[in-house]
Amino acid sequence: MKFLPQLFAHNREWAAQQKKSDPQFFERLCAIQRPEYLWIGCADSRVPANTIVGLAPGEVFVHRNVANIVRPDDPNCLSVLQYAVDVLGISHVIVCGHYGCGGVQNALGPAAQQPLEGWLTPLRSLSRMHALELAELSDDTDRWNRLCELNVIEQVRVLSGLPTVTDAWRRGQRLVIHGWVYALNDGLLHDLNVSRDGPE
Repeated sequence: MKFLPQLFAHNREWAAQQKKSDPQFFERLCAIQRPEYLWIGCADSRVPANTIVGLAPGEVFVHRNVANIVRPDDPNCLSVLQYAVDVLGISHVIVCGHYGCGGVQNALGPAAQQPLEGWLTPLRSLSRMHALELAELSDDTDRWNRLCELNVIEQVRVLSGLPTVTDAWRRGQRLVIHGWVYALNDGLLHDLNVSRDGPE
């Protein structure tokens, strides 16, 4: 192995451990996936979806990008959402941001280079929209973390208006959208209490 041999070695160790502790693990994994959850999270390497909610591979369908943004013009995210809702029949969409998000921090600072700056445009708009609230916070870290929360709340709002979601609700499919934030300092999730289970 010419490149990254340590990762292949880790992979072999992991696969062997899985077989040892659960001989049918990979057999089950090859079966048709039927996750109940779609996780839309940040691409940050410190926020692995399955790990922080204690679920095994195959139990969470995952889409990740910088700052867990849901954009109506992003065919990648829209395709994942459509597949999750229409094909897999998931019941819950979880938008999970995290405190200390670098993408959110970037949106509070000077312009980044493209294409990152273009991707963060909705976050900059959100920051301007909540400028008064953010200005009332005396600490930069508090402003940063509050914008992380506001970003998750906004993505729940955006998701709730997308055709895949509204069509599912219209046909009576059980689908709940949740907004959570993960704290890196203690590993705990925080529910922002903005869950929606219908157009109302």
